[in-house]
Amino acid sequence: MAETIKTNVLIVGGGPGGYIAAIRAGQLGLDTVLVEADKLGGTCLIRGCIPSKAMIHIAGEFETMRRAAKGAGHGIKLAAPPTLNIAETVAWKETVVAKLNGGVAALLKRAKVKVVNGWAKFSDGKTCSVETATGPVTVHAEHVILATGSVSTELPFLKFGGPVISSTEALALEKLPEKLVVVGAGYIGLELGIAFAKFGSQVTVVEALDRILPLFDRQLSDPVKRWLDKNGVTVHLTAKAKMLEQGRKGTSLIVDTSDGKTIELPADKILVTVGRRPLTEGWGLENMAVDMAGRFVKVDDQCRTSMKNVFAVGDLVGEPMLEHKAATQGEMVAEIIAGHRRRFAPVAIAAVCFTEPEIVSAGLTPDDAAAQGLDVVTAMFPFAANGRALSMAAGDDGGFVRIIARKDDHRVLGIQAVGAHVAELSAEFAVALEMGALLEDIAGTIHVHPTLSEAFHEAALRGLGHAIHI
Repeated sequence: MAETIKTNVLIVGGGPGGYIAAIRAGQLGLDTVLVEADKLGGTCLIRGCIPSKAMIHIAGEFETMRRAAKGAGHGIKLAAPPTLNIAETVAWKETVVAKLNGGVAALLKRAKVKVVNGWAKFSDGKTCSVETATGPVTVHAEHVILATGSVSTELPFLKFGGPVISSTEALALEKLPEKLVVVGAGYIGLELGIAFAKFGSQVTVVEALDRILPLFDRQLSDPVKRWLDKNGVTVHLTAKAKMLEQGRKGTSLIVDTSDGKTIELPADKILVTVGRRPLTEGWGLENMAVDMAGRFVKVDDQCRTSMKNVFAVGDLVGEPMLEHKAATQGEMVAEIIAGHRRRFAPVAIAAVCFTEPEIVSAGLTPDDAAAQGLDVVTAMFPFAANGRALSMAAGDDGGFVRIIARKDDHRVLGIQAVGAHVAELSAEFAVALEMGALLEDIAGTIHVHPTLSEAFHEAALRGLGHAIHI
C-alpha cells in the first residue's frame, strides 16, 4: 500500500542546497521532508569537491616524496622512490566521504527532518511520488524547494563509458592510467589533471580556447601554465577533440590542432571536463508551472520560481555552480518560508581553483572594471616577498595578491590571489568585499606574522602608495 505524507516543506535533492535548507527548516520548527535518491551530501561531498581535494592532498604528499627521493627534499632524502597504490588512496578518500555523509545524516535527524530515499517525480507543483526500497511514497507539501543540482556534460562523440570518464569515475579509479588525456582546461580538468600528473601519469590537456582556465585572467592562470610546462604536462590550446578511435593498438583521441593538423593522442583514459549542466530531466519539471532562464530554472532574489511557494536553489538556478552559493540559498529559503525577511544579494561570491598553484578570485577583476568604465587603482604584492611563502618554499611560483579599488574613495571592488594555499585567504577576501572595506581598512588591520595574509595587507598598502616590503 502506498504511503502518503503531508508536510510543510518538501525538499528534493540532498546536496548542500537541499540538506542545509532541510536542517535550517527543521531548526525553525517546520515539518520537513527531504527526498534524495543517492547518498546525502550531493555532488560536492560524494563525488566532487571533497573527494577531489582528498586526492589532490595525497597527490601533493606523493610528489613531495618523489622529489625527496631525487635529493630535492630540502635536506630530506629517501633511499628509494615512493610507490603508490591508487586503490588504497581511493579507499581512504571514501572514508572521508563516509564520515561527512554520516555527519549530514546525523544533523538531519537531530533537526527532525524525515529523509525519504528514492527518486522523486512531480505530478504537479506540490506533489511528488517517490519509489523507495519499501514501496511507493507520495508527498504533498505546502512549500517546495528544488535542489536537484547538476551533472557532468558529455560530448556527442565522447559518451561516458569504457575509457571515456567524467570526474566521478576519475575519483574512483583502481588503477593509475599511464596516459591520461583531459578534454577541457577549466578548473575541474586541471585540478584532476595536475593531481594525476603528480601521481605519475603522463597527462595531456586538450582545450578548444586559446588559454587555460578561461574563467580567470591571464595574470592568474600564467603561474599554473608555468607549472604544467615545468612538470611535463602537454597542453594543446585552440585544439578540438574530434573523435574516439579504438583498435588493436588501444584507445586514442583524434584532435584537430590550431595549425590545421590532425594528431592522435594515445590514452588509457580520456577525462572529459567540458562543464556541467543543471539536472532538469527525469523528475517532472515539465509538470511544474515554472519559468526557465535558458537551461536554468528562473528565480528572483529570494529564489522564488514563477509558481507560488515553489523555490529553487543551487546549480539548478545558474552560475556560479558552487557549493557555498547553494548552501547560502538553501538556508535563506528555509528562513523565508518561516517568515523571515531575507534576499540573496551577495556583493561577491569567491571562487577557488585548487590547481598548482591555487587561485582565488572574488569581486571584480581589472578587466571587469575596465569593461564597466570604472576608474580604479590596481595593486599587487608578490609572495616572493612574503616570509611565510618563502618558509614553505612557495615564493618562486609567480604567486601574488591583487586588489582592485576605486581611485576616488578607495572602496575595494575585487581581490584575487594565486599561490600555495591561497584558498585559505578566500574568506578574508569575501568578508572585506561584503563589509565594503576601503584600502585604508585593510591597511589598518594588523595581520599576523608570519602568514600569507600579510601579502593582502601589503597589497592594500601598495594601493595607497606605501608598501613596506617591496
